[in-house]
Amino acid sequence: MVVDTRDFSAKSTFSDGERSKSSSHRSQHRRRGNQGIIPAVVLSFLESQLQKLDGENARLADYFDVIAGTSTGEVGNTRLRQTLTNIVVPTFDIKQLQPTIFSSYQVKNKPSLDALLSDICISTSAAPTYLPAHYFETKEPSGKVREFNLVDGGVAANNPTLVALGEVSKDIHKGNSDFSSVKPTDYARFLVLSVGTGSAKTENKYSANSAAKWGSLAWLVNGGSTPLIDAFTQASGDMVNFHLRDDTLTGDVSSVDIATKENMEKLVEVGERLLKKPVSRMNWDTGLLEPADEELLTLAKTLSKEKRLRQDFKSSHNFEDL
Repeated sequence: MVVDTRDFSAKSTFSDGERSKSSSHRSQHRRRGNQGIIPAVVLSFLESQLQKLDGENARLADYFDVIAGTSTGEVGNTRLRQTLTNIVVPTFDIKQLQPTIFSSYQVKNKPSLDALLSDICISTSAAPTYLPAHYFETKEPSGKVREFNLVDGGVAANNPTLVALGEVSKDIHKGNSDFSSVKPTDYARFLVLSVGTGSAKTENKYSANSAAKWGSLAWLVNGGSTPLIDAFTQASGDMVNFHLRDDTLTGDVSSVDIATKENMEKLVEVGERLLKKPVSRMNWDTGLLEPADEELLTLAKTLSKEKRLRQDFKSSHNFEDL
């Protein structure tokens, strides 16, 4: 299962059909400044449901194969190789003008990626115009030093799920025994749940007729909006199976940088209201989200069942426990 935490959202992927065979994938994700509080509330609730099912020691990290995130979707203060589960964190190097992906799958062969999670988090959260770019260095066992000049991972991958699935596919191709019955491109075996940070209420702001008259400047700034940036950030945002997020935020709660106590409390309330909403599926024909008759409690039960099936499978085949 895979979790995408872009804008502090979470995504989870499962195998289809052979859950009793250790061949599924789970994941989570998040981002967007202060609004990271919203999915934090949701994920806290999901973990509480797992604890009711499997005991007070149950942790979200034990139920997901990989966690991917950008911006506030990534947290931590240990090193990449020390995470509780696999993670994939996109950033963008402004000196090299190319993405830098901090991946648990790659760090084994690329020790220069074994950075402190605090440096990784600051980097992937460094949204241009809001926060400064982040510089740090890592040193390999050989003594070789690598420099990083990084900004928000959303510049390179606004939807971390796609990056995570790419990393998982490469791991499957290398012969990971956990996914012996899954092919690298067998994406139908994955189920992705997205828990977002929320976004401002959107309208049909643009049309082909108006855009046809725009010049370069109008694509960048138009009536207080940024059409080109809107297009890039929204294009891949819905490439998931299941959604749990609020796209109707207004006022201070729709801002990414108002950190007053009152606004923080309002964001917690948004997260609590979100818990009462059903998850949705994307209708690719209409581009609209539709009710999927699923709830977080249902997801918790599925996660619990999947974990037990994996443990049984590994035990019966003399594999080490998860």
